[in-house]
Amino acid sequence: MASTMLETYITGLKNAHALESQAVQLLRRQVERLENYPEMSAKIEQHIAESEMQQKRLESLLERHGTSYSSIKDFVTGMMGNIAAMAHAPASDEVVKNSFANFAFEHYEIAAYRALIALAQAVGAEGDVATLRESLAEEERTAEWIGQRIEQVMLEYARREESGLTAGV
Repeated sequence: MASTMLETYITGLKNAHALESQAVQLLRRQVERLENYPEMSAKIEQHIAESEMQQKRLESLLERHGTSYSSIKDFVTGMMGNIAAMAHAPASDEVVKNSFANFAFEHYEIAAYRALIALAQAVGAEGDVATLRESLAEEERTAEWIGQRIEQVMLEYARREESGLTAGV
C-alpha cells in the first residue's frame, strides 16, 4: 500500500509541476494585455515569479525522491494555459473573465497543494511538507488578493466600457 501511495504522491508532484507550467503560460499571456490595470499587472508579474519558484521547489522534491518532472506533461499543460488565455482575448470583457478564471485556478492549485501535503504526511515525507506549505501559502495569498478585487475589476471594467475606454483591456 505504501509504495502505491508513494507513487501517487510522486505523480501528484509531477502534476503540480505541470500545473505551475500552465499557470506561468496563462499569466504571461494575460499580463502582456493589462496595460489599463497596472495593479493587477504587477500582482500577476509577482505571481509568475512565485510560480516559477514553486516549479523549482517541486523539482527539488522530485529529485529528493529520485525522479524528475515530465517535460511532456509540462509542455501539454503549458499549451493548455496558452489556449485558455487566448480564449478570453477576443472578448471585450477579457479582464473580467480572466479575473474569474484566475480566482478559480488559484483555488485549484490550493486544493492540489493541500492534497500533496496530506500525501506527503501519509507516506512519511515530512521533509517535503514545509516546502509544499510555502507554495500553498503563496497560492492562498494570491487567491485572496484576486477575491478581494473581483468587484473592483468588474466596476472598473463597466466604467471603462461606459465611457468607451475598453480598448487595450
